[in-house]
Amino acid sequence: MKPWVSNLALKLLSLFLAFVVWFIVSAPRRESVSERAFAAPLSLIGVPRELVITTPVPDTVSVRLRGRSSDLRALSSQNLEVTVEMHWVQPGEAEITLRPQAINVPPNVEVVSIDPTKVHFRVEQLRQRAVAIRPFLVGQPPAGFTAGDATVFPDQVLISGPASKVRNINEVATERIIMTGRTDTFTQSVAVVSDTPLVRVIEPLTVQVTVPVFAEVGPNPPPDLTTTTSGTHSEKRKNQ
Repeated sequence: MKPWVSNLALKLLSLFLAFVVWFIVSAPRRESVSERAFAAPLSLIGVPRELVITTPVPDTVSVRLRGRSSDLRALSSQNLEVTVEMHWVQPGEAEITLRPQAINVPPNVEVVSIDPTKVHFRVEQLRQRAVAIRPFLVGQPPAGFTAGDATVFPDQVLISGPASKVRNINEVATERIIMTGRTDTFTQSVAVVSDTPLVRVIEPLTVQVTVPVFAEVGPNPPPDLTTTTSGTHSEKRKNQ
């Protein structure tokens, strides 16, 4: 084979390989660009421990992104969290502006819009207070029995929550204590619960509740099973 023919073949092969490499490398740039909306979680971090947000804040915000179709398909709402640092917040009305920089997206993906761009909420000081505990008795003992006044030990609990709510709370209740079918005094360990939003129980988490149950004294006392049984046997002996 003549030298110039061999060189031409090598040149053609090199040209072909160069074209293949160019085609592969440039494929992402030739891919179509599109837009897609995501529901990104909103995370407020760094709120001072002595403060609490007392008004609703959206769990997610709508984020619209632009980029190559393959890049957008690789994204999900879970890895598009919108994080806002809140160390600066003070008690009172607050507002945050959501900026594209708060979203961690790949280099070739652009944040087109965020909705809403502003979030308003209220911040309050946390307060603690000791309040009384009320036993939550449900139901009644059977006929012929009555329940006395329940006692709680300890009889106070420490609660924590927004100042505006804590100042209006004088007592919290225990979980339910079922009285149905009770014929004797009993003591039960029960949890102390708060039914006020954002207010939680600090300590103690459980208390001992003692409920006295007495047999009624009056025209219709509860039946004495021992006396009834004994009387029945006596009548049988007389009849015999």
